[in-house]
Amino acid sequence: MREFAADRTNWGPQMRYFSQGHRCTAYSARGYTPSDVPPSKDVYTYIRFYTDALVVLDHLKIEQAHLVGPSMGSYSSLQVGLNTKRALALTFAGEGSGSDLKIWETFARSATRTTSSSRPSAPTVLPRRRARRRAGLRSRTTRANGFLGRAGAARFARLGQLHSFIGRPSIHTLMGAIRKVSTPASIICGDDDDDCIEPSLFLKRHLLASGFAMVRKSGHVLYLEERALFNEIVERFIALVEAGRWLPRDPRSMSEALRSS
Repeated sequence: MREFAADRTNWGPQMRYFSQGHRCTAYSARGYTPSDVPPSKDVYTYIRFYTDALVVLDHLKIEQAHLVGPSMGSYSSLQVGLNTKRALALTFAGEGSGSDLKIWETFARSATRTTSSSRPSAPTVLPRRRARRRAGLRSRTTRANGFLGRAGAARFARLGQLHSFIGRPSIHTLMGAIRKVSTPASIICGDDDDDCIEPSLFLKRHLLASGFAMVRKSGHVLYLEERALFNEIVERFIALVEAGRWLPRDPRSMSEALRSS
């Protein structure tokens, strides 16, 4: 499942790697060509985005799947985990940008404003400089640059971005529901991805069957910046889940403050 500023092409390295042992599916969400671009904003809500994933699974006759998503794709994956039993396992990469309740509304408006400066139905190319800034890339980080130059400048219609935050609640308002999720979860975050470190820790605290991996010197699109390491983390996680070895955390190992919160 893809992120806010990208489409299915960004999953190229992962599709090639994981298809050696699994059936892999990547798709462009509504509003992101070549998927349909409906004109009405009423069909672009976070609920639509995660239920579209279920429609894809139904179409492919897949009852359950390992869901892997960065950024906005992580949020949609989380919603699948919160509301259905369709996920075998959940991988969240760079989850929770703007989740701080103090800035949530401002963040959503800002993200929307980014895509509303020109005709919404027109295709757009994400500027390469914005892709690099969002990724937290520096001149020292060259591994992702070539791929970002091709797939990172993804083409999509603006409507998919413009309306993607409609009605979307911050993950901090979902703590009660998150605590009830027993699906195995892997949380991955780059240590330069400032907006996602605290939300990743929030998920780690409240998802009982979760593990957290921090990737050094990596930013928001760590699945491109550190492709081999990202693939290794996800592959090991899936292998442990399929072997029945990814177990929920023993509550006795938690701090008293966390147990009583």
